[in-house]
Amino acid sequence: MTSRVFNRPDHKGFRAALRRNMPEPERRLWQRLRKHQSAARFRRQHGIGPYIVDFYCPALKLAIEVDGDSHFVNARAMEKDAVRDRYLAGLGIRVLRYGNGDVMQNIDGVMLDILRIIESC
Repeated sequence: MTSRVFNRPDHKGFRAALRRNMPEPERRLWQRLRKHQSAARFRRQHGIGPYIVDFYCPALKLAIEVDGDSHFVNARAMEKDAVRDRYLAGLGIRVLRYGNGDVMQNIDGVMLDILRIIESC
């Protein structure tokens, strides 16, 4: 019996709740990503193993995370992110991380960076 890696059924309700209650930085980035779906199709709140990533493009194996300040200053949060990133990298998935402030104050720059990376894939 193989274990399911993507969108495990036991996370379905939690993923749906995350989609309904997206923080403002994620909502803003999602609006921009949706406009550029021709470049790459992203899914939001996509389950991968025990984790749920904010945005995921299966065709490119590219995940995007929008993180609050604690992810960049709290040692425990940074270690959890490192473990998560190693797991995803083990599946061949590249992870891009942006801070809430970056998305809120420089959404154009964030999108340019994402589009540049999409083009290089």
